This record gives sequence, C-alpha cells and structure tokens, in this order.
Amino acid sequence: MSASSHPPLTYAVHQGTGPFLLLVHGFLASSAQWLLNVRALSTVCRPITVDLFGHGASPAPEAPDAYAPSAYVDAFEAVRTALGAERWLVCGYSLGGALTIRYALTHPERLFGHVFTNSMSAFADAAQSEQWAAGGEAAAASIRKGGLAAIERMSVHPKHARRLPPEVSSALARDAEALNSTGIANTVQVTTPDASVRKVVSGNSVSALLACGRFEKRFQPHREFAAAHMPRLSVVDLNAGHAVNMQDAAGFNHAVSSFIRTVAGKVQSPP
Repeated sequence: MSASSHPPLTYAVHQGTGPFLLLVHGFLASSAQWLLNVRALSTVCRPITVDLFGHGASPAPEAPDAYAPSAYVDAFEAVRTALGAERWLVCGYSLGGALTIRYALTHPERLFGHVFTNSMSAFADAAQSEQWAAGGEAAAASIRKGGLAAIERMSVHPKHARRLPPEVSSALARDAEALNSTGIANTVQVTTPDASVRKVVSGNSVSALLACGRFEKRFQPHREFAAAHMPRLSVVDLNAGHAVNMQDAAGFNHAVSSFIRTVAGKVQSPP
C-alpha cells in the first residue's frame, strides 16, 4: 500500500505570526501536551498540532506500513502541502522527535529549522533497536488482546505521570481514554524499532535545537552523542526531566521562540 493511500493525520492550525511550526507529540500522548506552549509560540510562528496514528483525533489504519517512520515523513509532508507552505519548521517530542529528525534529514529544503526534545528512540543504538524489534510482536499482540487495559498498564501512560502541570495531565488523561489499540500495537511493532536516526544524524544540514531536560539522566549520553555528531545543532539544557515542554514550559517557550527568530528571521505569516 502506498503512502498516499493511507488516511491523513488529523491536525489543527492555531493562530499566530510567522511561519508554520509542526508540533509532534510523543508515544501515548496527544496534541494536548502542547497546551502550555501554543500561545507563547504563536508570537513567532503559526503552531500546527498533529496527532500520530492511533492517538488523539487521528485515525488508526490497519495497515502496518502506515506506521513506518518513512510513512510518517510522507504524512508530515502531506500536511505541509495541504497548508500551502513552501518552508516551515518542525518540533518533535520523544518518539515524535525521532520522526521529525527523520523528516528534516529527508526534506531539508522544506525547513527553516527543527527542534526536538529528549528522545531515546531517536538515538537508540543497534542493540536497543534490536531489543525493541524482538519484543515488538509479543507486545503488540498483548495490546491487541487487552485493549485499553493493556495500554494503561504501560509505564509511560499519562495516568502514571506525577510531575506534569494539572491542566496538561488531565487533558492527556482524557485523550488517553480514546487511544486505539490497533494504532498503539502498530506503533510498538513498527514505528519504535525503526525510529532511530543515530546512524544518519551526521547528515543533518538544517539548523537544529535540542531542548534537553537535564534531569533525565539516562538521556544524557544521547545528548552528548547528538552534540558531537549532529552538525548545525545547538543544545539548551532546561530544568525538566523527560517532559521538557510541560515541566519547564517557560524555558522551553523562550528557547524555541529565540531559535525561530534566529532561523526564520522576518518570514511573514502564510496567507
């Protein structure tokens, strides 16, 4: 099945001034994770919040190949085309970051710049990717059989979050009630094992910003790897753990707004 035959991702266009900025959430989250960011970022861009397949308001295709990282690159490109934007910016959180980095590596000519947060999946080494692949089929089968109950037992489910602002936590929890087991199973089996861009980030040719949560200790080796091997990358360390844009919304908003002003300059808002 070709990428064009898959259903489109669901996205929302927010008011703002400047170029479009695609905001891509993480695993088991939704567009609600950007609640504390959209308004602040709208002073320098027009935020576009999108839901991954099986998450939020997006559909959950049955076809596994819709969930391939390369298929997501095509899906993001379809959003840009629909918006009529010649160039834009992208920002990805966690798994979303792995996907937006891949987009930047595939379509650098379409970007002013790209932003990403702590992403274990983006910088996973071969051993970790192989481990995810080996366990993916069994995990997916468990999710398909157990449905929402099985998804809720996953440690990264929003119901287990303890350090998020209440308004974001409650919004994510509400959206999590609609997570689609087919979509989540395919994400575990297809998206995550192939999400790593570790071997190819040296080919980055677009200005990039890593908004890094300094308190997530396990990510710090990946932070150092990215800083050493990814050209045109700047890193800002923020007072947060994994949930960078939610735990330190003010710091994240300031860093990303400054980055956009630098890379996009005086770009006018799209019509």
